[in-house]
Amino acid sequence: MSKKYTVITGASSGIGYETALAFAGKEKNMILIARRTEQLTELQKRIQKQYPTLDIIVKISDLSDKKQVYGLYESLKQYDIETWINNAGVGASGALMNNDLKQIERIIQVNIEATTILSTLYVKDYANVQGAQLINVSSAMGYVIALGNVAYSASKFFVSVLTEGLAAELKDAELQAKVLAPALTATAFIQQSSDSELDYKNYQLRSPQEVASYLMALYESTQTVGIVNEKNEFILSNAIFPV
Repeated sequence: MSKKYTVITGASSGIGYETALAFAGKEKNMILIARRTEQLTELQKRIQKQYPTLDIIVKISDLSDKKQVYGLYESLKQYDIETWINNAGVGASGALMNNDLKQIERIIQVNIEATTILSTLYVKDYANVQGAQLINVSSAMGYVIALGNVAYSASKFFVSVLTEGLAAELKDAELQAKVLAPALTATAFIQQSSDSELDYKNYQLRSPQEVASYLMALYESTQTVGIVNEKNEFILSNAIFPV
């Protein structure tokens, strides 16, 4: 029997980092993907020190580069991937007319283009593989119009609709497609997506560990959506968008 792997993009920090630790606790072999070699290698060593029997593979890839996205997937075809988690994401804050267009392009390239390409390629290969799961990380902003974060919100709407639509298309298949929609999380992502320092006192921030626990709850469920709702509660639910 071949080894099975869990793929996590954006694994070098934040939610992806904590999700990798959570899957290590489930004794899952993993393929960890990010742009930053040093952080990814540190995570690999940390996991292997605690779980020496696990196979932890690192892949360095910039998902804003479409050529690298296709090359990444091709390089993983030799592995048996039971779970694919598209966690990598890019953000921007402030009124759309004030946003840097280069940053908007990165949002489209990573949040929309890379997620769509990797989701489609994985579904093509694993739709009929029992136990296979695709989990795409969206945002609670992917279910509302978030003024001041319109580009990011729109990109996550795309992720939510794409994944819920895939789940509907795959209702008679073996693979399950699921979408995680957490609220604002205390990660470096927030600082990287804003030109000015956020006043954290105005927000109820989740820790990356808490959001990783949400992802694990979704992974272990049969539901399609894991979302922080308008009452600020995390719930598992069926698809939200009408089909």
